[in-house]
Amino acid sequence: MSPLILLLTVLVLQPVVGTVADSFRRDIVFLKPAFAGVSNYTALLDDPGFWSAARFTLLFALVSVQLEVAIGLAIALLLNEPVPFRGLCRACVLIPWSIPAAVSGRVFQLIYDYSNGAANWILQATGLAAAAVNWLGTSMGAFCAVVAADVWKTAPFAAVMLLAGLSAIPEVLYQQAAVDRAGPWQRFVYITLPQLKPVLVVTLLFRTIQAVCIFDVIFVLTGGGPGAATQSLSVLAYSYFGSGDFGYGSAVSALLFALALLLAMLYVRSTRNSARNGTWRRA
Repeated sequence: MSPLILLLTVLVLQPVVGTVADSFRRDIVFLKPAFAGVSNYTALLDDPGFWSAARFTLLFALVSVQLEVAIGLAIALLLNEPVPFRGLCRACVLIPWSIPAAVSGRVFQLIYDYSNGAANWILQATGLAAAAVNWLGTSMGAFCAVVAADVWKTAPFAAVMLLAGLSAIPEVLYQQAAVDRAGPWQRFVYITLPQLKPVLVVTLLFRTIQAVCIFDVIFVLTGGGPGAATQSLSVLAYSYFGSGDFGYGSAVSALLFALALLLAMLYVRSTRNSARNGTWRRA
């Protein structure tokens, strides 16, 4: 275990500890660093920009994760059936996930372009809109654009995770359900979902943590705009690092880490409670 522990210490633990330590200092470019106590955190609590970024981050995670898991489950259910070219379809599903986030963000930026974007061309060609829509120029339009870009890229991850869970469900359960004349909806509710619950929890955990820490897609697609309408906590921390206020940016990063850790603990606790109560076994 020593090589793994050393690797985690150098690449994970040391940066986290260093960031938390820096959050208690006044560390600004061209100024002498000094211990600041909790002043960075108290300033954050009085900063409207921080609360705006926190609200956007939580709302984005709530909407995007639910859509990703729902779409991923639909894709997994379809690919679990004996459809033609199933192997090829499974490989194609992974294409969006394999594309770097910065590239997919740039692609969606071109799609939502006001003058020459494909989104406006489709709307106008089909008569759904009389004029071009300024997707990235309004708060709601930019939010929907960011969610769509993230869902397109990460729904395949949920699909692959859930497809692995579907493949592990014993076929004898469905055979017995067929003998009992259970319909498709009954099989889904009473067999598929309960058996998938452990995988669903893990998928939700991974995707929620990644959504809370979202940076690259937003940075490329909207830059946090218009104004600060799509500024996540990661983008906010980056803006302070870019301006040279490392202490304040570290405080934002430390709070973001605490939020992600809290969500992970809630998911793990939920999983343990379900296992302890025998929910999965009874299902």
